[in-house]
Amino acid sequence: MNQHTDINEVRAFHARLMAVASGSRDHRLERIFESVPREAFLGAGPWKIMVNNRYVETPSVDPVYLYQNILVGLDPAKGINNGEPFLHARWIGAVAPKSGETIVHIGAGVGYYTAILSMLSLPDGSVHAFEIEASLARRALDTLKPFEGVTVIQGDATRLPLPSCDLIYVNAGVVSSPGPWLKALRVGGRIIFPWRPSQQLGAALMMTRTEAGFTVQFLGPAWFIPCVGASDPEGCVTPPSLSQVRTVRAAWLIEDKTPDDTAIAVCRDVWFSDRAG
Repeated sequence: MNQHTDINEVRAFHARLMAVASGSRDHRLERIFESVPREAFLGAGPWKIMVNNRYVETPSVDPVYLYQNILVGLDPAKGINNGEPFLHARWIGAVAPKSGETIVHIGAGVGYYTAILSMLSLPDGSVHAFEIEASLARRALDTLKPFEGVTVIQGDATRLPLPSCDLIYVNAGVVSSPGPWLKALRVGGRIIFPWRPSQQLGAALMMTRTEAGFTVQFLGPAWFIPCVGASDPEGCVTPPSLSQVRTVRAAWLIEDKTPDDTAIAVCRDVWFSDRAG
């Protein structure tokens, strides 16, 4: 990189790209993406960047290398990374975090995207960040100190109680969303997660709670490391085909409604239909 490259200029341009990638008209996004420096969360460089399932080390500690649409290794030995910015921009645009909302972030890592979510929840909002890896949770506790309304919880979010919330943002692949997560959502609340109903499928879904059940939107392919506690292959009794995943429109908790002949996928706690609810 040119030694005269201005990191603030690079960060500002990256933030503009992120705002465009979000597909959102929320005027706050570009400013917030610019104000949260990615390098503050990733530790001292050089950093390991994943390309084609291999890690490549940056040639120096210049943070300009981080402002690309890249995965950056947090714990390369375990395949744990800080996720691709444009994917997260699209997700954030889709779930549209609002001021005053209560947000749960599952798989928070070192807290980079937690920080962005927390700023979008201001004023009067809060973020409960769950991270099962103790070393990453300790780092998140440190990096998130400057951010208001953030609580970091080290532990298994599939076993710990979730607060009543407006948004659940999941950064680990689940075979099926646990029932307690869905029941924690208030009416109008959203959950976005990487759905892994079978080894062959990886899809981003957004579910929005209604009075009767959930509307569901397919947001494209997504591949994340498995979520501890929610990645048992037996968790999806009847997985969908790739074409069926793209047609999902609604879902219900099995305890609330028995699967009917419109079901395209039946999981442990929830089932999915290609018919609007």
